Amino acid sequence: MEEFLDFLQWPAMAVSLYAAFMIGSKNARKRIFGFWMFILSNVMWIVWGLHDEAWALISLQVALMAMNIRGIFKNESPG
Repeated sequence: MEEFLDFLQWPAMAVSLYAAFMIGSKNARKRIFGFWMFILSNVMWIVWGLHDEAWALISLQVALMAMNIRGIFKNESPG
């Protein structure tokens, strides 16, 4: 389990980059998907932060998650 948690920062970083790419889209569905991917990365970073006792990172991810949830609701409705 320790090795998995140590490794988790790498997929969290990859998901964060993918999410940033997706929210730059002109397509509302892709942007909303990007916000969901950011939320997934927030959860991954929080899990890694708990393992590493990185309290500032955890606080940042909670705040960013709130902004990502806001982004989902403020985004143009697909359709």
